[in-house]
Amino acid sequence: MAEQFGQFEQPEKLEKIGNVVLDLSLYSGEDLYTDGDIEDEMLDIAMKHSVDEFPSIIEQKKSWPVFYHFSPFRSNIIDWLPFKKTDKILEIGSGCGAITGALARRAGNVTCVELSKKRSLINAYRNKEYDNITIKVGNFKDIEPRLSRDFDYVLLIGVFEYGQAYIGGAAPYEDFMRICNCHRKLGGRLIIAIENKFGLKYWAGCREDHIGTHFSGIEGYHGGGSARTFTRRGLENIMESAGIHEYFFYYPYPDYKFMTTIYSDKYLPGKGELSNNLRNFDRDRVLLFDETQVFDQIIDEKEFALFSNSYLVVAGGEPDALYAKFSNDRDKRWAIRTIMLKDAPGKLRVEKQPDTPAAYGHITDMRRAYELLSKRYEGTKIDINKCEPIDGDIKNGLRFEFCGGMTLEAMLDECLSKADTEGFKRLVGEYMEWLSYNEDSTCVSNIDFIFPNILVDGDKWHIIDYEWTFERKIPAKSIAFRAFYNYMLGGDTRKTCGELLMRDVLGLSQDEIDAAAKKESELQDYINGSRASVNKMRELIGYRAYELSGMLEYCKYAESRYAAKIYADYGDGFSEENSFKLVDCYIEEKYLHIGFDIPHGAARLRIDPCEIPCAVKINGIKIDGREYPEDRLWINGTAQESGYVIFEGDPNITVAVDGGRRLEADMEVFEIPAEIAEVFTDRQEQKQGFLSRTKGYIKGKLLKE
Repeated sequence: MAEQFGQFEQPEKLEKIGNVVLDLSLYSGEDLYTDGDIEDEMLDIAMKHSVDEFPSIIEQKKSWPVFYHFSPFRSNIIDWLPFKKTDKILEIGSGCGAITGALARRAGNVTCVELSKKRSLINAYRNKEYDNITIKVGNFKDIEPRLSRDFDYVLLIGVFEYGQAYIGGAAPYEDFMRICNCHRKLGGRLIIAIENKFGLKYWAGCREDHIGTHFSGIEGYHGGGSARTFTRRGLENIMESAGIHEYFFYYPYPDYKFMTTIYSDKYLPGKGELSNNLRNFDRDRVLLFDETQVFDQIIDEKEFALFSNSYLVVAGGEPDALYAKFSNDRDKRWAIRTIMLKDAPGKLRVEKQPDTPAAYGHITDMRRAYELLSKRYEGTKIDINKCEPIDGDIKNGLRFEFCGGMTLEAMLDECLSKADTEGFKRLVGEYMEWLSYNEDSTCVSNIDFIFPNILVDGDKWHIIDYEWTFERKIPAKSIAFRAFYNYMLGGDTRKTCGELLMRDVLGLSQDEIDAAAKKESELQDYINGSRASVNKMRELIGYRAYELSGMLEYCKYAESRYAAKIYADYGDGFSEENSFKLVDCYIEEKYLHIGFDIPHGAARLRIDPCEIPCAVKINGIKIDGREYPEDRLWINGTAQESGYVIFEGDPNITVAVDGGRRLEADMEVFEIPAEIAEVFTDRQEQKQGFLSRTKGYIKGKLLKE
């Protein structure tokens, strides 16, 4: 080993932050990358505040870096994996510790590798109570030879895409994969979370996560940049080249950064499930199409693996979990997770686990709901999915039987796709019948009696989720509204049945619909508690999502506002017949640059910068590279001492020319209200005249004709 570092081993240089050990033995003394001053701010937060205070700080700061590095939801991506307290974990690229704390809670020992000392300090301060974390600070290439090769897990969460920067060389990603893989023991697992360069969000108008431009990954990263993401096939090729032949793909949704659900090849999403697609926390985006509806088509065509926004790859043994859904983006009292696991051969089981100790009561309430609902529907085709405490202890969560069948939601979708109105009405009618069953003789109401929670299997309707059940009477009409309202949020096709569901079935007026929608929003606020949801944080951070239709309308507006026009006079005056419209000549809606080849035979050109009241500063007009004399410019506006010319409307600037030459013009154009233009305009001097300058400054009035 000594030859890796010269003749002698370098001495250990250790620091402690609380219980966390920082190993600075191979730290160069300089952080080679940084996000700037925001990291100082984050270090201050980590030093002065507890992790429990982070959510309120995130809301207060409204900052993407603070949200990204400090959000508790970042660890969802690994919280479904079967870590044990005896496990030894290597986390490569631990950053500010978004994952480290979750690993330390569940594993025996966590070794982090991180290039930045400042980020390592943030990690250490936020996780200082854990005595099983060591952070090795320095370049991975220097640290890697000293790492043992007996880790139960090696994690690269949002790191593999930087393999070129970590390793370099002709085949950096294959080499990086091979090097990382050699540090897991026999029977261990290598875990990689990474964006899919063909992820649907990129086709739909999200910017590439690392470069920040539209379609960069899809187009093959021709613009450069140090990061590279891959399709599933691309990752498979890299793993095969690195000698990894046992691996399993999982599909975090909406993406791996703020995952709520993870699917697998053995349990893929159904139509209508993928409706949370606004993921532009860090930049503005465009909305080129409805991603929910496109995902439905992708699911129909069995191409989800190609277009999943992110991948989580497990190299090594296959975990028992096939699917996980996190419902922890809410008040701690209701924070739970749902995991589907392999059970006996050919069988599955479903578990609902509390995400925090505060949610134990919610788990107990679900068990009570099962008993009450089973009694209400005893002897009917409605089957309340049986649940039992896991290992006999309610604090571990509840174990549910796995039910087969097709969701009522999917059956209704199928009716819509076939234009089967009668079939749709029949299903809705039966739903209303069972929703109202025994309503007058019971005091239990399941407001989670919604379409995706009902699995139809032959003559049985399995109620697979009854999380929100109350021991009081809630009108069936109110519960039906929830089901209908949430169903229609699934896309434009479902919205077409709005009148049938809301008016014909429920008999609601528009005012009543609006009032019920407000109550539903209030219920969601109650469930979320005082914390802002992930979706709410997107709004608070403030980046926009621009719909294509709105962009096209703006383009029409901009074309009328920010398009210049040139008229050529061949001796008979100016006319529309001899006019030329110039588009894409404005930069940032105020800097006008014109490059125009003067037609042969033209004696004069008239430049119309726009067609609105405006202030114009003429920075230069050239003919064949020579400055056009300013005192020969003919304008229809009023010059000001400031150097601007005020136009009340339809501004034009005329120059004498010789055909066959090249005109170049640079101006600054600002739209102003017509009333202000009037104030500046000397009405008695509105005849056309020549614009003159003295010592580079506009004189302030036009010479009379």
